[in-house]
Amino acid sequence: MTHATGTFAVTVVPDGGPEVFDGISFGRWTVDKRFTGALEGTSVVQMQGAGTEDGTARSYVALERVTGTLDGRRGTFVLMHVASMTPGTLPRLDLSVAPGLGTGELTGLDGTMTITFAGDEHRYDLAYTLT
Repeated sequence: MTHATGTFAVTVVPDGGPEVFDGISFGRWTVDKRFTGALEGTSVVQMQGAGTEDGTARSYVALERVTGTLDGRRGTFVLMHVASMTPGTLPRLDLSVAPGLGTGELTGLDGTMTITFAGDEHRYDLAYTLT
């Protein structure tokens, strides 16, 4: 596996207000990202989430279209997100490359991404193979 690392900045835009049903809030967001490092480019994330009204438990799913250059190879690929946070457990954040959705020089991309936060800085580590 090859590792591509770097940082990214995010801009989050709510798609309307949240809807609340039986104490559970449902919402949608669009997230724009700008990647620097081994991955240079931008992405657009379409996210749907749910959580308790007090914010103690939250979950989201998302699809992210990434366009740019990965270790010098240009193309587009898609990341799939599944995340959750509940009291008393470690947060879970799983990101994986969607199979078969790489284009250009990123056709055949496979892998997983880890995201870490240090203050206001967002860091990524994309562990990948390219066939």
